[in-house]
Amino acid sequence: MADSYDFAFAIGGEAGQGIATPGDTMARIFVRRGLHLSAYNAFQSIIRGGHIFLTVRVSEELIYTHGDKLDLLLCLNQDTMDRHLRLMGPGSAVLYNSDKITPGDAGEGTQLCGLPIGELTGTTRTGLNQNTVALGAMMHLLGIGIDVLEGSLSQQFQRKGEAVVNENVKVARAGFEYAVKNFTPYPGEVATGPKPLALWSGNDALAMGGAVAGVKFYAAYPMSPSTGVLHWMATNARNLGIMVRQVEDEIAVANMVIGAAHTGTRALCATSGGGFALMTEAIGAAGMMEIPSVFINVMRAGPSTGVPTKTEQGDLWQALGASQGDFQRFIVAPLHTLDAFNTMAEIFNLTDRYQCPGIVLSDLLISEGRYSVDPDYLNMHPTIDRGELITESNGAGGDTPYNRYANTESGISPRAVPGVEGHVHVVATDEHDEDSRLVSDEFTNPHIRRMMVEKRARKFDGVVDQIAPPELEGPADADVTLVGWGSTYMAITDALKLLEARGVRVNYLPIKWIVPFHVEQITAVLSAAKKIIIIENNHSGQFARYLRGETGITANGHIHKYDGEPFMPHHIVDGVVDLMEKKEAESYVPYQEVVV
Repeated sequence: MADSYDFAFAIGGEAGQGIATPGDTMARIFVRRGLHLSAYNAFQSIIRGGHIFLTVRVSEELIYTHGDKLDLLLCLNQDTMDRHLRLMGPGSAVLYNSDKITPGDAGEGTQLCGLPIGELTGTTRTGLNQNTVALGAMMHLLGIGIDVLEGSLSQQFQRKGEAVVNENVKVARAGFEYAVKNFTPYPGEVATGPKPLALWSGNDALAMGGAVAGVKFYAAYPMSPSTGVLHWMATNARNLGIMVRQVEDEIAVANMVIGAAHTGTRALCATSGGGFALMTEAIGAAGMMEIPSVFINVMRAGPSTGVPTKTEQGDLWQALGASQGDFQRFIVAPLHTLDAFNTMAEIFNLTDRYQCPGIVLSDLLISEGRYSVDPDYLNMHPTIDRGELITESNGAGGDTPYNRYANTESGISPRAVPGVEGHVHVVATDEHDEDSRLVSDEFTNPHIRRMMVEKRARKFDGVVDQIAPPELEGPADADVTLVGWGSTYMAITDALKLLEARGVRVNYLPIKWIVPFHVEQITAVLSAAKKIIIIENNHSGQFARYLRGETGITANGHIHKYDGEPFMPHHIVDGVVDLMEKKEAESYVPYQEVVV
């Protein structure tokens, strides 16, 4: 064991073998002990069969990834044993159903822990019982009392009745007692943190962030990996007073969200790249009508249907080019789950203040990953800024007409909620004058068109100053500067410690805000860098091109991953070490050791 407790286990099998349940059970046990947790589930888009591999890592220290090593492997079928046994190193253990699974040649120091599931359960119909038996064995290997697992199982199955609870507790204890007699536990004790932590997914964080930001209307068409936002909203809607609608397609979703936002309601939707493609004309309409509304795009591997259960950062240019024409929009890519939660209130405040759409770029890694969180870090009452929103009559009308799109110095026109007395106006997708009359009704007026384009653009003058710029992490005189955007923050942060241990002086600039872009601050930091390496989860280097277009800075090296699986820390370490030896700008593509 390392000086700081750091343990990773994986559960592998096929769809339908109940992999998520034992994973969630163990995750809850660890976070209640106050340990930080990161879990990633590599799964396929099928209901039965295939290969699923859930990896859970826990540590005393804050972690963001499932790491590079495995200490414990639970094989629920032969395929998992064949694929992953060779990755197990000294001091590790492998649990498996010895009735049905034959182990291969294990590496030196790997403990093979066969469980005679039929004997332990007293039946040939072992089914999901093998998972519970294995959990009992894991308790012994980890040095955790069986009573902890029994309490967790009782809570988990209480809705199914006492008989189900008793059956699960019985087989778990059988697994524990067999392990006590036959298996050697890990040295040392499982660490305990200062206080219990909570467990959530990135989709939970986005939904909760929207709720505390004041969202009262949510619409969606289910599309993985964004569907978890809909699940959370639907589960909690009644208690929180949120109207939730599952709509027939993403075109209708976007239009309903914009319609709700037009009435003064904070409205939200979430989708993935294919659904976002259908929403883009409506996003342009929100830009023309100056209606604040927020759209979440949880990226997955594309194009088209692509690989629907795998992660990628391939939609940056899609967001930048969403809809036609020039219009103002916010684009933000949260760095991790807690950042995703906090970002929701911020982007709603910004879209309200500047009266334009906002786009949140998440991805499968953040949204469907499971992470620990300290509830004390959750601000459940953030500042709410609705901007220049008129909800009551202020005497307008008569000799004081209301101009919805008044050509103000700031470019921001006071926005009236429909129905407020004296504030009659038209909202349409056509260009319009200050009084909201359509420019093309009689003839196209080039002077009005120019005035309105410039008015909308003026809203963003100085907007970048209202948003915190990215900060350089690490020594200013580092030999190499890493640049990443969005979720790459997690793997890069974990990789920094490994690079430092290898004697590489490295710093890191994490980019969260895409639009507006902190050109001056980013240029100043990168102009002082000795060597720049950009890390992103796509093939073409979408952010590298955007950075070059905005700043004129070209990176010295690129680390790309586009096989559907996320970066692991050692992928970044290997890439940095390789690229530091190259004088010319080159790319490094990590090799995925096991097909998952």
